[in-house]
Formats: sequence, C-alpha cells, structure tokens
Amino acid sequence: MSDTTHLLIPYAASASQGCQQALQALALPHLDRLLARLSPSPAHSDSGGEETSFSTPHEHALARALGLPFEDDGRIPWAAWHRQQQGLSPNGYAWAFVTPCQWQVSTDHVTLRGPEQLALDEAASRALLAIVSPWFTEDGITLHYDQPTRWLASSPLFADLATASLERVLQRDVRAWMPDAKAARTLHRLHSEMQMLLYTHAFNDERSERGLPVINSFWVHGTGVLPSPAPSPANTPTVPNTLRDAALNEDWRAWAAAWTALDAGPVAGLLRTSESGTPVQLTLCGERNTLAFHTAPRTLAQRFQSLFRPQRFMDVREKL
Repeated sequence: MSDTTHLLIPYAASASQGCQQALQALALPHLDRLLARLSPSPAHSDSGGEETSFSTPHEHALARALGLPFEDDGRIPWAAWHRQQQGLSPNGYAWAFVTPCQWQVSTDHVTLRGPEQLALDEAASRALLAIVSPWFTEDGITLHYDQPTRWLASSPLFADLATASLERVLQRDVRAWMPDAKAARTLHRLHSEMQMLLYTHAFNDERSERGLPVINSFWVHGTGVLPSPAPSPANTPTVPNTLRDAALNEDWRAWAAAWTALDAGPVAGLLRTSESGTPVQLTLCGERNTLAFHTAPRTLAQRFQSLFRPQRFMDVREKL
C-alpha cells in the first residue's frame, strides 16, 4: 500500500548544465511552502555521494523505507523483493533482474540503448527467453519470464555480486558499469556468447526485416538475497517517476514541465496533508545525494526565522 504521507521524488535535480539552466526559471510554489514547514532529517540524508555509484540515491532511500539492506553499493535485492511482492517466496535464493537490451558498439563506446526503445512485446520476449535460456542454464542460472523488457534470474552467483542499476547505465558506456571481472567471470563470458549467438540469429533477422532494433545483449541488476525474516512494511512511499525519462534523456524542458505538474499534484497534496496537522515526510533524490525532510516540533525562534528565511527548493537543490 502506498503511503500518502511520504513522498519520495527521484531525479529531483541534476548537476548537469542543462538541468541547472532549467532550474533558474522553475517555479515550484507548493514545494517551497512545504519545505518551509518541514525540518531536515540528517540521519536519513545521504551526503557525499557519487554519480559513479552502482545504486542510485533514490534506490537507497526506498530500500531504507522498505527495510531492505542498502549499505552495500549495488547489492540491494530488488529482484528478490519483487518476487516476494508477487506472492512467490524467494526461498532464500539469490535473485537478479535480467534486461534484454541492445549494445550499440562504436570505436570508443559501447552504449546501452533503453529497453523501452526496443518495441519488445511479450511474445517476442518469451521467444528470446527460450533462445538464450539454455546457455544460462549451463552456468547454473535459471531464467523466468517477468515482463517484456525484464526477466527474473536465480543463481548463487547473485548472492554477493554488486551490479549497477539499469538507470545508471542507460545511454552510457557500459564498460564503466560492468560488475567486477573476477566476481562476474561467468556473466562476462555470457555477454560475449550472447553477442555471438544473437548476431546472426533468425530472431534478429526477422526483427531487422520489420524495421525493429536488434537485441544483442543483456543487463543484470537488482542482485541479492532477502534478509530473513523478510521485511513486510505496512506502507511504501509514494514514488512518482515522471521526472525519470526526461532526466535520463537530458530533456530538461520536459523535465521542468514534469516538475511543474508534480508540484501541482502530489506535492500540493502532501502540503495539504501537512497543513491538516498530519505528520509527513518528503525525500528528494538527485544523482548523487538524498535530502530528507519531516514534520517535527519547532521552537518559537525556529518558527519566527522561517517567516523571514523560509527553506526553499533553490536553497537545497545544489546538494542533490
């Protein structure tokens, strides 16, 4: 069940020049009023982050809220958690997400194309799964269909393997985000085998004839084992993803428009909840850091100060 009193916003800001320019003209009146009412939560804010970390700040924040382990970079067990949410017991096994994708190879880059650009429907995804599954099975990895652009995989290999979030590597050079070569020797070999298998496969020939992008690789992410006993939070934060696609594609005009809509919708709703006297939480996440805020009693001096120097988004955005 989504918690209407905790709003967690991924991609709230970016250090990129385009985002900084978009922020100059961005007006978020409801967010500014909300921040003026709330107090920072230092214990739940991640500072000093890096854009090169395998796990994104919003993944860390969401994992904390759900009671999942989040201390180890690249080892938040999202696949095992997803399987549990489906009503299927992870059985203490190590799970991972496997996303079929296209690697675009040039002389100095190997770029991962977004799965949503592949026009991969369920029938095609299941056909591809049947083609590649025997190769994974030989290495002790069992694949299961989950959705067109994402499969589930179980193997002891994923128990302690750190992997980069798919969002970290989209439209970027995959070589900087590959898991440790020694720990993931099997996956590195499978990447090579899949590229050779699919390069001339009839599956891709048929896609090419229809003008569809070929699929020549995969990305593993969300690895790990659920703690025992598995967490069972009563509520999960509301996590709007409307800023995600625009930010990943660096379409900052669309990102600013999405922020405006977000401010008028969920943020305004959280503000009304706060004004009614109900305690609320707000978590803002960038590509490096997380800033968390919550309802807390304030002294008379703090309330007086907030009248003249209210906390606003422009005061905190650069920390993200």
